[in-house]
Amino acid sequence: MSSKEQRIIGPEGEIGMNVAIFGASGATGRLLTENSLAAGHTVTALVRNLAAFSLRSCVRVVEGSVFDLPAVLRTLEGVDAVFSALGAHSPFRNEKVLPRAVPVIVQAMQQAGIRRIIALGSAGALPDSLQNQPAWQRWIVQKIVCPFFLKWLVYEQVVQYSVLSASDLDWTMVMPPMLTNGSARGAYRVNGEALPAGSNHLSRADVAGFMMQQLAGSEWIRRGVYIGN
Repeated sequence: MSSKEQRIIGPEGEIGMNVAIFGASGATGRLLTENSLAAGHTVTALVRNLAAFSLRSCVRVVEGSVFDLPAVLRTLEGVDAVFSALGAHSPFRNEKVLPRAVPVIVQAMQQAGIRRIIALGSAGALPDSLQNQPAWQRWIVQKIVCPFFLKWLVYEQVVQYSVLSASDLDWTMVMPPMLTNGSARGAYRVNGEALPAGSNHLSRADVAGFMMQQLAGSEWIRRGVYIGN
């Protein structure tokens, strides 16, 4: 483990906050919702299909689109901080989820006077993300995997980072490698410069736990942070 890395053990932050979650019906977003409720926070979720959202009885739900400014503003009413677990689904189609959604969320937060947003990103968002990995691995990812298999997913994350970093918000973009559905281990490596050496996967549960910690933390404000196994 390099001097720039930290090994983090354990969750989360302050009790009694009002948080908004975008992407709450997704795999990581659901974990963020469950963790927020377990930590004593009040949750508002923006969902496209109210009937399909299984946690609707536990949270304040706004039904609508994250591309619609009025719906996003309704979601932010009375909110202290924002989680975003949004992302595109297809690596082969330009869905433009984050390029359309993130500017709307930023605009709505600025109008509502909310500063803190913690967003799920990806280790591929920045060009130096793989500098700790072996040269052969960097070559395969940069020359084959990203251009042919992850092109649009990487593009979405690049745009998200660009929009957040250009804003005046107190943003944190959490950038893991491949996500798995495994159980939380409660221990992982964190690096502000690049993905930790040898890291190639991490459970969504651990990523959600780390994102929860950022509600009370200030170390990674206005920064991207890599997290890995």
